[in-house]
Amino acid sequence: MHYLEQDDPEIAELVRREAERIETTLNLIAAESHTPHSVMAALGSVFNEKTIEGYPGRRFHAGCIHADAVEELAVSRARALFGAEYANVQPHSGTSANLAVYFSLLKTADRVLAMSLPHGGHLSHGHSASITSRCFEFAHYPVDPETERIDYDRVRQIAETFHPRMIVAGASAYPRLIDYDRMAEIAAGVGAYLMADMAHIAGLVAADVIPSPVPRCDVVTFTCYKTLMGGRGGVILAKGAHGDSIDRTIFPGSQGTSPVNAIAAKAVTFRRAMAPDFRRIQAQTIANAQHLAAGLHARGFRIVTGGTENHQVIVDVGARGLSGDLAEKTLERVGIIANRNTIPSDAVTPPSVSGVRLGTGALAARGMGITEMGRVADMIAAALMDPEDRQRLESVASNGRRLCAGFPVYPGERYDT
Repeated sequence: MHYLEQDDPEIAELVRREAERIETTLNLIAAESHTPHSVMAALGSVFNEKTIEGYPGRRFHAGCIHADAVEELAVSRARALFGAEYANVQPHSGTSANLAVYFSLLKTADRVLAMSLPHGGHLSHGHSASITSRCFEFAHYPVDPETERIDYDRVRQIAETFHPRMIVAGASAYPRLIDYDRMAEIAAGVGAYLMADMAHIAGLVAADVIPSPVPRCDVVTFTCYKTLMGGRGGVILAKGAHGDSIDRTIFPGSQGTSPVNAIAAKAVTFRRAMAPDFRRIQAQTIANAQHLAAGLHARGFRIVTGGTENHQVIVDVGARGLSGDLAEKTLERVGIIANRNTIPSDAVTPPSVSGVRLGTGALAARGMGITEMGRVADMIAAALMDPEDRQRLESVASNGRRLCAGFPVYPGERYDT
């Protein structure tokens, strides 16, 4: 912070305030975790300066000897961690990775079948608001309206009628495991590529606490900053036969230089993900999610799909007469950071948002366990019981601050300016 305080005290102060916010609030954003100092050190390193158009040994700039070594380490570690034949660590984001996959394996206007956004999918899976829907013809499969889980027979029926060139298995708000064997059978039956977007669950897959899509898919994309606990940026894993096409689509097809500091951070992230402590955190993440879901159910909340098998808990606050927006804002007032989210029933009542998505990765990273999940469930229930009860909300906020103090994100850290 020393140099930042000298050059820009306003930004330094905002950094200090953000660090304080992180330490004093309970982060239940499913798309976030807490980044270790080693990863942040790589992001803030001199590799930020380097321009590296191209690939190791084939750059369009000189002075890349160490940058090449960084990228080669990141690629080899990604392949080893996930058991992949090929890896590309240059994508700027998960959406960039998805776009590169589409354009490397498909032709413009080819058909793609993916999960519907209100049912758990992602914008980059062909939603009308995404550029992906302007380049390819997407159809979307829903979840079963009763179970709120993927109906694989229905996916097969849609695939056999729609004849997609690619099927996307993956979600941003789906708390259950995906049966990659079933999806691979469906894709093979219609002659389609199978792509998995495991952005949310990459850490759980890396730790081998849930099944991996890598063996059954042609290509797999993910980001590093969610359950994988790393820095920003996307990664593509694939069968070896697709490697050259993906490489060309990333560079020069859709990106120029890639940030070497971000690639270095990815390398650090993959190495950390091979350690026993990382695997312990991922196992605790799932246990915490299951206990949080059970705790909220016991306190009268309807849990979408009836539970969870990963790091996510999707809560139907609409069943309690609340909007997702009000629930999100109320929870933030008491120091519980979550996000409003559509749930399957919202698909028939747009633009209604009746859910709140909770993720337990960040709490597990702080060392919290199932006992603390009971306390968190109590706080959520108390806050949402009456969003206008200021005295109750202040009591909940006070309990949350005490809980945070017992599980510091960065023990011993000070960010005073």
